[in-house]
Amino acid sequence: MIAQERERSGIAFIAIDWGTTSARAYAVDASGAVTATRHAPLGVQQIQGADFAQALDQLLGDWATLEIPRFAAGMIGSRQGWIEAPYVDCPATLDVLAQHVVWTPERELAIVPGLLYRDESGVPDVMRGEETQIAGMLDDAGDDFIAVLPGTHSKWVHVQRGRVAAFQTFMTGEAFAVLMEHSILGRLAARVANDAAGSEAFAAGVAYGSAQAGLLHATFGARTLALTGALAAHDVPGWLSGCLIGNEIAAARGWLAQRAATIDVVRVIGSSALVGRYATALPAVGVRAVPGPDDAVVRGLIRIGRHAGLL
Repeated sequence: MIAQERERSGIAFIAIDWGTTSARAYAVDASGAVTATRHAPLGVQQIQGADFAQALDQLLGDWATLEIPRFAAGMIGSRQGWIEAPYVDCPATLDVLAQHVVWTPERELAIVPGLLYRDESGVPDVMRGEETQIAGMLDDAGDDFIAVLPGTHSKWVHVQRGRVAAFQTFMTGEAFAVLMEHSILGRLAARVANDAAGSEAFAAGVAYGSAQAGLLHATFGARTLALTGALAAHDVPGWLSGCLIGNEIAAARGWLAQRAATIDVVRVIGSSALVGRYATALPAVGVRAVPGPDDAVVRGLIRIGRHAGLL
């Protein structure tokens, strides 16, 4: 039946990136190419009554009737999602991720587990969804690389011998939003619609933030520069963003140095506007930025699905 459905529809596999605020489904043909995409504001926090089965049907539309594999990554496998896919300890390979795939109760959907890493002090760090994007980078980047996945919670990942060896999370995106909306720093800032990545203020913020050990001190510069007239109100968001990202990059470099890992080249993985900011910030501090593919999550789901015997 599955073979017949694949031949009739031209769809071999449905990959789903299911996050907190939205979900995106990709129709993938037998060659691994994405032939169609569907998107809906059906993130795990948006679904009333936790009716995930109905949300899946709504997202898929007429694809819902196809008897073909469906494979998802992201917050759908969290404790607040459809069913929890427990975290897998690092270091983790594709095989380990594939072995811990979790099915929903009626086997509507297979879900990739997240990853857990404990630092030298035993404090845990977690990711859910980014592990699949990393898996999707292996063909392009090889078995050893450093990656950053910008977002609300930015992830720096050290991949060794094709496995996720370690990672660190930085709350850079969330800190920017909180500081702009709920702190004194935002009071002197003018809200601007343009992207701050290419601005001189952003570049200045990156330079300052990357040179400062203390983030709490560094960010106060957004207020004092504006207060003294050295920074225009419309440049405050760009400067603050640069400062936060610059400080994050410096901290990540220090962490990687402790792991005896070089940071000459960093893979920047994602599709948000933040990717452009990191692609600008990294070269400014002497690091070559290599953009990852926009379809990294789809590539990763295909690779993990094959290892799990779903494809």
